[in-house]
Amino acid sequence: MKALIQRVQSGNVTVDGKIISEIDIGLVILLGIQCEDTTEDAKYLADKCVNLRIFSDAEGKFNLSAIDINADLLIVSQFTLYADCRKGRRPNFINAAPPEHSQPLYEQFVMMLNKYNLRVSTGVFGTHMIVNIVNDGPVTILVESKN
Repeated sequence: MKALIQRVQSGNVTVDGKIISEIDIGLVILLGIQCEDTTEDAKYLADKCVNLRIFSDAEGKFNLSAIDINADLLIVSQFTLYADCRKGRRPNFINAAPPEHSQPLYEQFVMMLNKYNLRVSTGVFGTHMIVNIVNDGPVTILVESKN
């Protein structure tokens, strides 16, 4: 499982021309799931995302976590994080889990994040979305459960 974490000033998801989710200061987490991923991967990544110290303290150092600043979280499923581009010019997504495997893990990941008492918003699984991200820093970090 992969989480591409972006520290943001704001973010939102639009579906069919309507904003369905919106956050202020916090994290946009783009979540990729592969076939071998389990609930343990989701648990590891949820804990890592909310506890990763990527928010600046008063001295400008990365010393604060999402929990420390009561950050908003926006979770968006993104199978393209498992794109394999080594051959040819068209990405291969064979390593991305099919929806019947990935959707339950996506939902578990979201439920696990809700346990931290942060404001959690989501995109719509398996739907074409417009994701607006106002990256702060910019800070973008890739975390993988298997590494």
